[in-house]
Amino acid sequence: MKNFPKISKVESFIISIPRDTPYMGPLGPGESINSRGYLVRLGNKSIYPDTDQSVLIKITAEDGTVGWGETYGIVAPSAVTSIIDDVLGPVITGRDPRDAVVIQEDLYDLMRVRGFFGGYYVDSIAGVDIAVWDLFGKLVGQPVVKLLGGQRMTSIPAYVSGLPGSTLDARLELARDFKARGFNAFKYHSAVSFDGIVTEMRTLREGLGSEAQLMVDLHWKFTAQEAIQLVEQLLPYRPYFVEAPCQPEDIEGQAHVGNNIKVPLALGEEWRTVYEYRTRMERRSMSIIQPEMGHIGISQFMQICRMANAFHMKVIPHASIGIGIFQAASLHATAALPNCPMHEYQHSIFDRNLKYVKTTMRCEAGAFVFPEGVGLGIEPAESVWQFVKKKESV
Repeated sequence: MKNFPKISKVESFIISIPRDTPYMGPLGPGESINSRGYLVRLGNKSIYPDTDQSVLIKITAEDGTVGWGETYGIVAPSAVTSIIDDVLGPVITGRDPRDAVVIQEDLYDLMRVRGFFGGYYVDSIAGVDIAVWDLFGKLVGQPVVKLLGGQRMTSIPAYVSGLPGSTLDARLELARDFKARGFNAFKYHSAVSFDGIVTEMRTLREGLGSEAQLMVDLHWKFTAQEAIQLVEQLLPYRPYFVEAPCQPEDIEGQAHVGNNIKVPLALGEEWRTVYEYRTRMERRSMSIIQPEMGHIGISQFMQICRMANAFHMKVIPHASIGIGIFQAASLHATAALPNCPMHEYQHSIFDRNLKYVKTTMRCEAGAFVFPEGVGLGIEPAESVWQFVKKKESV
């Protein structure tokens, strides 16, 4: 097409949706919300907002067509919007959205010599990349999955992530409720396992039966040897996988754990590029990768997951705080893969925020229902704009 619409405008918005209970459940002993609205989970030393906070990206083409993206804005979201508004947006104005992969690679190259190969900069690229793909799909009248090599799945199995009850009994009851609704895979968070990680796994196994698939997120809490010892204690309860036992920068420790436990190891939610994944794949550090769409975007997601297939590794994508746009992008990319048995379902965020988007996407009876329509099949609803947060200078 000679006059295919080019990108004419890029905008970013901080969304902060109030919660009654913080992510992962009630505050634990010694935990509190500070004056900026953040809390530190002492179980994994990580900071979280007391709201569902993310960054939306709106890319408008010359003909008025709009593509939507979303990325992480969990902490200091103005850092993300500043990068998008000041650096990325002006650079891609005038570009052809059909060149989505090339645009992503060009944006990554902009700051390569300054060492910005992770963190806020790559998160910002991820959100822009998702919006470019959505715009591309809308302009050519196709769902994004059809532009990624072909669609293998229309329904994607889901595992329940997080059991945010105030007591172990309450968490078991929540899992039983999901099981009654057709779910049979569950992951609990060690950062809030106040009764003990092994105790929680035993309780869930005894309470949910032998057929349930159980996973635990270890939240980077342990040294390699501590993790190996812990996983040995979990073996009688047959975990489907254990996740993130060592600190993200401990490449040697990750490989040591992966090569010395009898349970599949899942890693990757905090890695943002194929380069971070490649070194771990070469070491056979894990057998399952967990790419997070909100950190990496569609272009990198596909490159990472195709490489995982060459290493005979499974893909079980991560999914965290957002209003659903990068979740929809993750489902589109996942549906094109040959090596994905299930997808994470962050029910405490996903379900409550569906009312703020327009989509057919939902999760029921143990699986995600795929979003219908061209592009990503999802757009912000009018109701979400009441939660726009003022940007701050950085």
